[in-house]
Amino acid sequence: MSSFRNSILAALGVSVAVIVQAAPQPAVAASGLVTSAAGMTLYTYDRDPIGGGSACIGPCAVLWPPYLAAAGAQAQGDFSLVKRADGRLQWAWKGRPLYLYAGDSKPGSSAGDRINGVWHVAR
Repeated sequence: MSSFRNSILAALGVSVAVIVQAAPQPAVAASGLVTSAAGMTLYTYDRDPIGGGSACIGPCAVLWPPYLAAAGAQAQGDFSLVKRADGRLQWAWKGRPLYLYAGDSKPGSSAGDRINGVWHVAR
């Protein structure tokens, strides 16, 4: 989308969905936080069923993009894969689907922790 069009949409209060690319298995940082391959903090959502799919869809998934797995991904250790309603695979930690937070601007940021009492840094 052009920057002009994005500016107009932003001025009107319309969200522009972020395209989420499939990613490799997350990692556990020395600090104990679960991070993306790029070092971004990953989160869990209390409303997700453990070992099931994701309850964060639609507008929720714009602010909290799911950490998607590539086709054929193989999980190891405490990591697993859950199927989203749209059929895509999402990485999970100890059975809980993992998400990025659109408000985190750089690796190590954890601005999404405890939002609405239901979002938590994965540890």
